[in-house]
Amino acid sequence: MSGRLTVIGLGPGNADQVTPEAIRAVTEASFFYGYKPYLDRLELRQDQTRIASDNREELARSNEALAKAAEGHSVAVVSGGDPGVFAMAAAVCEAIEAGPPEWRSIELAVVPGVTAMLAVAARIGAPLGHDFCAISLSDNLKPWELIELRLLAAAGAGFVIALYNPISKARPWQLGGAFECLKAILPGTTPVIFGRAAGRPDERIEVFLLADAHAAKADMSTCVIIGSPETRIIKRGDKPALVYTPRSATGSRK
Repeated sequence: MSGRLTVIGLGPGNADQVTPEAIRAVTEASFFYGYKPYLDRLELRQDQTRIASDNREELARSNEALAKAAEGHSVAVVSGGDPGVFAMAAAVCEAIEAGPPEWRSIELAVVPGVTAMLAVAARIGAPLGHDFCAISLSDNLKPWELIELRLLAAAGAGFVIALYNPISKARPWQLGGAFECLKAILPGTTPVIFGRAAGRPDERIEVFLLADAHAAKADMSTCVIIGSPETRIIKRGDKPALVYTPRSATGSRK
């Protein structure tokens, strides 16, 4: 007997940004696996069960959820933001590939959500208005040398760069290292957006120039967006400035 596993993206934290598809998926599942702060965002019925685990136990969480689904249950794995962006959908796929053959017959659905860089970008204008990429600064699953290589390649090609997992107690220096790496090839006037908790009551959105950007402005709830050399800041008097990247590009680095 095989059940169903749904990987659900809950968005950046604002209830208004949870999609109707995600809300419907929550009503249909019986067992919920996830990081406790994400599970706490759900209003579950008495007949629904939550199983919380630590933030760095993605593979173990996926294995437990798949085993429960293989018993014939309707199971959900919840994720903040979008589950396919540095989140649980990849961990579930990894577990399926390495797991027993019967896991491949489990009905699997991935429900997308608003990811952090989109929520931050919407609050400040349109910094992702032209070509962009997303890079995780966590070196838990890849070497720092590879992260530096990707940062330099993306910046050199003129991409706007969204940085996920910029800093934590266990990784206090990586964001500062990324800034120093990028300062070697990007103008000091490049806009840098620190978007903390976008859409939540404790939201903080700040804009600096790369020359003045400091890692201390970020925490685990921050997504950092580094503009391209063509990204612009529009001053608006008493209103918050707008940051946008033009839809056309010249390739200029000045």
